[in-house]
Amino acid sequence: MRVLITNDDGIQSPGIQELSRHIESAGYEVVVVAPDHDASGTGTSLGRISSEEPVNVSRHSIPGLRAEAYGISGSPALCVVTGYLEAFGPVPDIVVSGINAGLNTGRSTLHSGTVGAALAAQNFGIHGIAVSLDGSNEWQWETAAQITVEVLPSVAVGPNRSAFNINVPGLPRQDVRGIRWAGLAKLGSVRSAVTSVGVDQLDFHLVETGYLPDETTDLGTVRAGYASITSLHGAVEVWNADVEAGQKFESSCVLPAASAGDTLLPPRSVFEDS
Repeated sequence: MRVLITNDDGIQSPGIQELSRHIESAGYEVVVVAPDHDASGTGTSLGRISSEEPVNVSRHSIPGLRAEAYGISGSPALCVVTGYLEAFGPVPDIVVSGINAGLNTGRSTLHSGTVGAALAAQNFGIHGIAVSLDGSNEWQWETAAQITVEVLPSVAVGPNRSAFNINVPGLPRQDVRGIRWAGLAKLGSVRSAVTSVGVDQLDFHLVETGYLPDETTDLGTVRAGYASITSLHGAVEVWNADVEAGQKFESSCVLPAASAGDTLLPPRSVFEDS
């Protein structure tokens, strides 16, 4: 079973290095392909792709890891795409993205480069896992790596085109109360805020939300001392009884929208097996 490991914090981050060592030690074939810089907040973006600007690639050595490791001048999603296109060996069976320095819960999953890599993998029919760690107390990288290895066998034999978002409390493994399925919280632990606006610049920061989530949500689950796991779909089609594919657009039609409780389907152009 071949695993491509990436992240959005960059190949030098302690999270991806701890994760890589644990997955390799568990008997998986590993290749590490990660940004050579901090690519946080890039979501599923590939960045600008141009034949005039090739992607830079550099070899890296991760202490305690036998597998090859590469840093590229691109986003986490681009790491997945290049892996799928066999730039770094055979197509991986699983993509694991992380360990992110900080939680990716609730709405923040939309912007996360860590989660974006798992969704990019799903788009190509590859199992995807995103792993993030709460660092409000202490960076327990080993705990997050151990939990990932525990989940990997189930993902490996699970449905194709799956993507799972795992968030881990910053606790020693023996103090984590278990792993629970969870929904997305309405808010994450932080939100973006413009703190000042000048003539030619603005200050943009992440601030605490103070949100008190239900324990069945990802953020609430982590705060209760459990690791959370959430199944995600990166792209869906939204339909209702008044609209179908091929139908002419009419201004009088009832527009389909997920908030109206309409039908959500995986996009046929992506998810049909060839």
